[in-house]
Amino acid sequence: MNLDDEDLFRDAMGDVTPLKDCANTQWLRAPSTKEPRAAQREDEEENFLTRGFLDIIPLNTPLEYKTDGIQQGVVEKLRLGKYPLDASLNLLRQPVETCRQSLFSFMLQARKQGLRNLLIIHGKGRDDESHANIVRSYLSRWLQEFDEVQSFCVAQPQHGGAGALYVSLRKTDQARLDNRERHAKRSR
Repeated sequence: MNLDDEDLFRDAMGDVTPLKDCANTQWLRAPSTKEPRAAQREDEEENFLTRGFLDIIPLNTPLEYKTDGIQQGVVEKLRLGKYPLDASLNLLRQPVETCRQSLFSFMLQARKQGLRNLLIIHGKGRDDESHANIVRSYLSRWLQEFDEVQSFCVAQPQHGGAGALYVSLRKTDQARLDNRERHAKRSR
């Protein structure tokens, strides 16, 4: 500050007195314009998908996974896109944490609705460090953490090719029961 600014400041503050007991002064927060966060309901599950360190999967390595007991023919049929798709999730250009939350919600909803075959679009990257490949690498890890996922593989070109995955889920108990009843009626 130059001398003129100091003089102007002193003239403006000339009749102001400092607060006496500043330790007791309480500053009130401005009221929030956001709605209060709803408490997590008991029937909702907590997101168990891992965060943090990740081994990046090279782009030239196709993603494929199958649990024990799944026949190779089922995976081959999935890879060829012969199963009708029940739902899809688009994760293009979204932050990793958003992808994590979206995938968790999507899988819970698919389980509740008894869906079997899903398409998850993650995008294609140009190099191993691209955002799309990081999401792809996380997807590989996250999908294996779900008990419902029995297999997944790279999608056909018409569904996104290397930028998407087909995911096959286990049958629900109700679907198993319906299947048994349908086949039992045929054998009578």
